[in-house]
Amino acid sequence: MERIALAEVRERTYKKRDSWWTVLLVDPLASRLTRWIAPYRWFTPNRITLLGFLVGLTAAAFFALGGVRENNWWLVAGALAYHVSFVIDCIDGKIARLNGTGSVFGAWLDYVFDRLRIVACTIGLMGGQYAATKSIVYLVLGGVVVFLDMFRYLNALENAKVNRELKTQLVEAGLAAKHLPTGPEAETDGNPDRVSMLAMVDSSTVGLGLFHRMRVALRRSRIRPHLVGGIEFQMAVFIIAPLVGAIVPVTVVAGALMVLFELALIYMLYQGTTAVARQLAAAGNGAIPAQRTPEAEPVAARS
Repeated sequence: MERIALAEVRERTYKKRDSWWTVLLVDPLASRLTRWIAPYRWFTPNRITLLGFLVGLTAAAFFALGGVRENNWWLVAGALAYHVSFVIDCIDGKIARLNGTGSVFGAWLDYVFDRLRIVACTIGLMGGQYAATKSIVYLVLGGVVVFLDMFRYLNALENAKVNRELKTQLVEAGLAAKHLPTGPEAETDGNPDRVSMLAMVDSSTVGLGLFHRMRVALRRSRIRPHLVGGIEFQMAVFIIAPLVGAIVPVTVVAGALMVLFELALIYMLYQGTTAVARQLAAAGNGAIPAQRTPEAEPVAARS
């Protein structure tokens, strides 16, 4: 069967922005597998999602055996199975975009199975370690992992909801052409509902000049500046921690970093909503405040 060129698969399936783990360790393999299986229509996105979930449950079983049998090789097997599960989970979206076979139900299925996989793997990993050590720390850590995953994705959903509302308010006020970001600043890190808060806010006011420069540098590699998000947290807990045999310290550090990045997003969201409120108030008074971009700021203000 004739297959699409790899370059075209990348062009049509890669997100403009993605996690560094996905860009560096998943997409190179997932794009090649997508190219090979895309011609076979039996491989629907939903079936691939289900397959990835089943592999994720296998990883959870391996994690549990690693604790019950106190054999680190089971933990290694669990880490590898989790990575395979994530690669498959990325392929379903690529197949959907490539073949035009995506659906609203498929998006729901993918989201729910992702959350269930994390719960199952948390029970397997932390429950297995508790069975082996009888240390209550693992039960507490398991609760923290599930909570942080829930917080991360609830925050992402609400963040997107608020951004859509801000965009609607600017459009209804006739300010979209002047105040919604365009060009590179309009890029949404793979989320089409997300308005760039950085583009709305005066970065000299919120101290984000350095962040802006880092963001521009990462853009060249498709890596989003949110360096420790939900994906990186998962990989730290379910891949890195079991492989290095340091489940507690790796999970704690990864969780702390994710919280810091989430707080940064919340801060930017707050600043963005405040900026939009000022713009709408000024528009009601017949005056539109001029926005400054990082490029227009004095060098001293951006340092």
